[in-house]
Amino acid sequence: MAWDANKLDELRAKYGESHGGEMFDPVFQKVAAKIFNESGTRVAPYAGMPTLLTAPHLAVDAETPDFGDLQVALLGVPMDLGVTNRTGSRFGPRALRTIERIGPYNHVLGCTPLHELRVADIGDVPFRSRYRLEMSHDDIEKRVSQIVDAGVIPLSVGGDHSITHPILKAVGKKRPVGMIHIDAHCDTGGAYDLTKFHHGGPFRNAVLDGVLDPTRVIQIGIRGSSEYLWEFSYESGMTVIHAEEVTGMGIPAIIKKAKAIIGDGPTYLSFDIDSLDPSFAPGTGTPEVGGLTTREVLELLRGLKGINLVGGDVVEVAPQYDAMTNTAHAGAQVLFEILSLMVFSPAITGLR
Repeated sequence: MAWDANKLDELRAKYGESHGGEMFDPVFQKVAAKIFNESGTRVAPYAGMPTLLTAPHLAVDAETPDFGDLQVALLGVPMDLGVTNRTGSRFGPRALRTIERIGPYNHVLGCTPLHELRVADIGDVPFRSRYRLEMSHDDIEKRVSQIVDAGVIPLSVGGDHSITHPILKAVGKKRPVGMIHIDAHCDTGGAYDLTKFHHGGPFRNAVLDGVLDPTRVIQIGIRGSSEYLWEFSYESGMTVIHAEEVTGMGIPAIIKKAKAIIGDGPTYLSFDIDSLDPSFAPGTGTPEVGGLTTREVLELLRGLKGINLVGGDVVEVAPQYDAMTNTAHAGAQVLFEILSLMVFSPAITGLR
């Protein structure tokens, strides 16, 4: 259309005195109505007590939990006793809680998950010891079992990737679940240094425990010098897509393959921040060059809309290795994307 004075007058009449929350498009009106108050402002992103995704905080007792009417529980798991290289992901939950301006509107999926789901940050797993790994895993399983038994979906922030084994023991205790696993490493290695409970082996453990169905598992972004450790992935029937294959296949083809593998069954989504190239996420314990970009990850996650998502996690954010907080920012965005997917999950009903 041609620009003219009449159009300018129309814009001035419509927008000249309106405030930030006054929208005229019906879709945007619905979003703004949830976010802006009557005076036309919204809560400052840097104000108030920091929580995961600025969700409401709900204190839940360790022994007699009451989750109210929650549909999704955001849970911190600050434990990194299972790392093989650099420690520090115990600070991941705190780092993600300090990231501001994530959401509230997912413009691609067309949802505002914090306003469409009953969700709260219930704090961290109440660990009995900061030194004993197996005991910590028991504590994680106990807390997540409380969540699952209450009919609530867990969405966790680690911590190292060993935390996903006890989470899967809780999520998959009634029936084995499928999994979309985005990572640089398959994490299906065996025992070494006198233990099988480390961040390089949670998914071998989960399969052998009967809580993870390997034929409904796809691992995306795998790369690096540890390939020889991942024999179990292939032997058990998992599908592995290496980072080197991503460009040739394309993200749409990977999405299609992932959906075909997991089908309609209950599915867990585990995201290791080291799936991203270190140029995007340097703050992690085992960085591997040649990884995914943030744009590829967002496209991949958003393409999973409609899967039967029964839980998820973001792990291995070690903020002290990242002076610019890029890694925590990426982790918080991924957490928001997973929460957005839960809006459309058949595991949650009566959302709208």
